[in-house]
Amino acid sequence: MTAPTTATDVNQPSLEHAPGTGRRMSLPVLMLVIAGALALTSIVRLITGADGITNVSQMSTALQLAVPIGLAGLGGLWAERAGVVNIGLEGMLILGTWFGAWAGFQWGPWTGVLVGIVGGCLGGLLHAIVTVTFNVNHIVSGVAINILALGATRYLAPLAFEGHQGGSAKQSPAVESLGNFTVPGLSDWLTDLNARGWFFLSDIAGLLGGLVTNVSWLTLIAVALVPATWWILWRTAFGLRLRSCGENPVAAESLGVNVYKYKYLAVIISGGLAGLGGVFLSIVANPFYLEGQTSGRGYIGLAAMIFGNWMPGGLAIGAGLFGYTDSLNLRGGSTNVHALLLLGALLLVIGAIWLAIRKKYVQAAVTFVVGALVFAWYAGTNEVPSQVVAATPYVVTLVVLALSAQRLRMPKADGMPYRKGQGK
Repeated sequence: MTAPTTATDVNQPSLEHAPGTGRRMSLPVLMLVIAGALALTSIVRLITGADGITNVSQMSTALQLAVPIGLAGLGGLWAERAGVVNIGLEGMLILGTWFGAWAGFQWGPWTGVLVGIVGGCLGGLLHAIVTVTFNVNHIVSGVAINILALGATRYLAPLAFEGHQGGSAKQSPAVESLGNFTVPGLSDWLTDLNARGWFFLSDIAGLLGGLVTNVSWLTLIAVALVPATWWILWRTAFGLRLRSCGENPVAAESLGVNVYKYKYLAVIISGGLAGLGGVFLSIVANPFYLEGQTSGRGYIGLAAMIFGNWMPGGLAIGAGLFGYTDSLNLRGGSTNVHALLLLGALLLVIGAIWLAIRKKYVQAAVTFVVGALVFAWYAGTNEVPSQVVAATPYVVTLVVLALSAQRLRMPKADGMPYRKGQGK
């Protein structure tokens, strides 16, 4: 999005793409890429016999693990589209877990959801005050919030939870379930089709079955927030003004936009979304608060946002990818990760061929060699160590960011200091 040049531009939605972002992948092409990846995964499943990599249970678990990552990433997207880097997402997730469980075990899970969002918003408000009003470095502020949130919850947990049944210095009492749903008929049919092990069709059934089996109501809300974010930020005047603050705040201010207000709103909403991700961890994923349960998901959410090029759709795909690799820890980890070595080798070889077609011969050669090494690892072993399984989500995060780095383009004024009236 280029900075608006007239008052009319500021008050009307704009569909202009930011300069330098390059050509975006169209929806039909994206669907073909996803279908191709799924077909390749199906081939790997048939070769290795690792049926768990696409079964309904695996996909259902992946969806559950993707939700807090996606919500943290959405929070980062809101803040950074307004020009504020939010490294404090991990701390806002932590605040969401604690506040959600604290209110949830006393007054019910839905109250816990609301209070957890408020807890995240408080972290966002603090970050906004420090970065927007006092112009402190955004990275320093975010790291400080992460440390503060961890210290505050560690101090408050014994005071709030000890003395209650099931509570301790590091864990809250159990919170009542929000409930979940399964689409009757459709879920059973997809599960049966997935169990047949057919090429491609069974894998699609596993993917779709995970979306309609034992799904939390909070998952539905989280999924709906992705298109809602896109519509608000790219189809409304409010969203245009907010994005103008992240691209060229001086130009936006000259056209009457209250830059401070929009930055504050964006960062508070960012904190609320991260807080909702924390609530999901302490009420849905686990029915209690547990110290350390965020496990760095705020940082992975930030990585998903970067992978998605600061766009909601790409962020959702990134969160799904990281959620899927994280789910391997819980279901058939060693067998499934070993099968994914073959998938990774095939993808690297395909990538090498693509680079060679584009006459990037050095990159193609390096990619091919790495693919050959990964294949040798797969062929020379029957399983992978448990330490590799546990590290898989973080390795995938680094690899994906490294491969996607060349096409990324953040908002122009992201992280840059701004003072009211500096353009006058």
